[in-house]
Amino acid sequence: MWAPLDLSVVGSGLFISVSLTFAAVVFFFTFYSFSEEKEDNSPAQRMSSQTPVKHERVDKMGIGKAIAVLTSGGDAQGMNAAVRAVVRVGIYTGAKVYFVHEGYQGLVDGGDNIKEATWESVSMMLQLGGTVIGSARCMDFRAREGRLKAARNLVKRGITNLCVIGGDGSLTGADTFRAEWSGLLQDLVKSGGITAEEANKSSHLNIVGMVGSIDNDFCGTDMTIGTDSALHRIMEIVDAITTTAQSHQRTFVLEVMGRHCGYLALVTALASGADWVFIPESPPEDNWEDHLCRRLTETRTRGSRLNIIIVAEGAIDKHGKPITSEDIKNLVVKRLGYDTRVTILGHVQRGGTPSAFDRILGSRMGVEAVMALLEGTPDTPACVVSLSGNQAIRLPLMECVQVTKDVTTAMNEGKFDEALKLRGRSFQNNWNVYKILAHVRPPTAKSGYNLAVMNVGAPAAGMNAAVRSTVRIGLIHGHKMLAVHDGFEGLAEGKVEEIGWSGVGGWTGKGGSSLGTKRTLPKKYFEEISHTIANFNIHGLVIIGGFEAFTGSLELVEGRAKFEELCIPICVIPATVSNNVPGSDFSIGADTALNTITTTCDRIKQSAAGTKRRVFIIETMGGYCGYLATMAGLAAGADAAYIYEDPFTIHDLEMNVEHLTEKMKTTVKRGLILRNEKCNENYTTEFIFNLYSEEGKGIFDARKNVLGHMQQGGTPTPFDRNFGTKMGAKSVAWITGKIKECTRHGRIFANTADSACLLGMRRRALVFQPLAELKEQTDFEHRIPKSQWWLKLRPILKVLAKYKIDLDTSETAHLEHITRKRVSGEGAL
Repeated sequence: MWAPLDLSVVGSGLFISVSLTFAAVVFFFTFYSFSEEKEDNSPAQRMSSQTPVKHERVDKMGIGKAIAVLTSGGDAQGMNAAVRAVVRVGIYTGAKVYFVHEGYQGLVDGGDNIKEATWESVSMMLQLGGTVIGSARCMDFRAREGRLKAARNLVKRGITNLCVIGGDGSLTGADTFRAEWSGLLQDLVKSGGITAEEANKSSHLNIVGMVGSIDNDFCGTDMTIGTDSALHRIMEIVDAITTTAQSHQRTFVLEVMGRHCGYLALVTALASGADWVFIPESPPEDNWEDHLCRRLTETRTRGSRLNIIIVAEGAIDKHGKPITSEDIKNLVVKRLGYDTRVTILGHVQRGGTPSAFDRILGSRMGVEAVMALLEGTPDTPACVVSLSGNQAIRLPLMECVQVTKDVTTAMNEGKFDEALKLRGRSFQNNWNVYKILAHVRPPTAKSGYNLAVMNVGAPAAGMNAAVRSTVRIGLIHGHKMLAVHDGFEGLAEGKVEEIGWSGVGGWTGKGGSSLGTKRTLPKKYFEEISHTIANFNIHGLVIIGGFEAFTGSLELVEGRAKFEELCIPICVIPATVSNNVPGSDFSIGADTALNTITTTCDRIKQSAAGTKRRVFIIETMGGYCGYLATMAGLAAGADAAYIYEDPFTIHDLEMNVEHLTEKMKTTVKRGLILRNEKCNENYTTEFIFNLYSEEGKGIFDARKNVLGHMQQGGTPTPFDRNFGTKMGAKSVAWITGKIKECTRHGRIFANTADSACLLGMRRRALVFQPLAELKEQTDFEHRIPKSQWWLKLRPILKVLAKYKIDLDTSETAHLEHITRKRVSGEGAL
């Protein structure tokens, strides 16, 4: 039987970055994890052990210092982006930077395994999977004798700063190395391996870690490098399997990686709308076999032609017994007689090109790692650069390692509730959303409320996922759900129909807008819209769309003064590739568009392989908003990104041409320029192309590409599927409460400012903001927010492209502690 649930927990989960200083790196978007509605900045949440101080010029900080970077353990997509950032930012600061090839084994063996890196040596690395400097499991480094050799190799090169990219085992090894450093130097001096003078110059070793692991199994950071790319690989396979499963009415059991962590399995289940997921942190109840078979049967009864079951490789039951893919297959075949297949994804999850998110995450972590190393003192403990909500933070390395081990210990001891809590709030919220969508049945008793959902504006990938979640969570609340076709125009024309559970089946992975969407605004249709609302007895309205959804909803609020039917709760969910809706740092669909642009830039650059020097000018969408151009520039390694928000002159264009001219004198033969479509009415794509063509004569030639509407197409990324799912769920929980709040004597009358809100991501919080308040934050002429967080990321793009610019480091990410977070349960571990 269905039982009432507290759905207020539904809908946390994503990411977003917002502050920038070069050192206080705020990361692009924390993929699938947002905090709850209120941000906690209490001492328990943010316990600082360092006070931010004003620093010397960043481009002088590294003079006289040397940094080594290595990758260790299992490879992960995005590691190369991190290596590239460490090298280029290190060189920018004046430091020498060294590659350590083959992980700790290269550190022990020395010789050609430790080579000085140059700016050009990391060109064309961003789009490569794996790690180009190699990784290896090293037994030698586990012995003190091996660490003695490693220490000598570093001291002889004057290296006292080590950046380690790997998992918890690799980072633990680094901490041990640092703790023994003084003793190792003493032994080397005694044995004649190094001189006393060399030992004195290398008296302490700074260690900074970055977590590279596709499992996202490291506590202390919301996302590890490689996780998003692994999800991309998994979803590509799930989408492909879905088509063949539907054709033959089959059940597929898919096994994904995650021996001790179910993150990949859990997010895959959410992103694919799977019928069931098995994860090690929360084993099923003892009668799970009956429950699973009942669930699969119900899905088929509703008209579905397939079943999808996701299994983490480390899945177990309550008694610690492994639950294997074959066990599940045999159960389904024996009990239900369904044609069932098993697919084990294996190492394909590690391979392929890194996603835009992992490239930016790796780049941002690399920047912060260099700052942490150069700011380090003998008293600074080894730290790991972590992502917490929208902020880059530094956490003591061994605290994070200990909590990670505590999760495994809790699972081994059967303390699964504790294991879930240790994983962090974002993991718990993912789990809660999954359980509600997959295991809770709609009630037989209805609420008596009718909720309508609609799309407005241009289509964006992920809209359908948001509609699906809105509809199904609404049904679980007992509401009657109504689908409005073709936006406000369809609402005026009465294109409204009831939609049930199966009506949104399979929508999670569909691109575009299945409901249909138009840019038409509602003001001229107030009378017709009021009639439709009254005719269908609509009590609440969820509007999913872009800037038109925001402005159209504002018009509905203004129309309340004349039309009482418009006095119903309204919730706007931002969904647009342009990411230009005020009140939210991120919009559904922007990640898919960003990945499309990034992949296209990779292919365009590759087309020049083996040819003479060439510069590509790429025009992106976004209207007046330069989000896509800027972020694609970071992800694709652009030399410049022209946007409206960052005005430029002919002198800037001239400087960019000269910069590329100098670049082409090196071994680098390709250049990439991105231009937002409305960055400047005079400096058009054609103008910039002609300018580069003329000024580059004899040095390079130019090509131009206008990407156009391909940026709005395609299947949604895992991020957009999950973002849409959680936003839809959260909106229904809010609107249900608002309907009850605004009901008097059986009649709904919502005319207060807070009864019409936009659900958006702000820093570390998912918040509902009154539309009226957002008017003051909006540039309506250019259809953009007056303040945009991502503009503060642009200096990083310029530094990584080798421009000499001044950076403010008056703020700095400072060392925090994870212990209090474990106790309070706040933040995403």
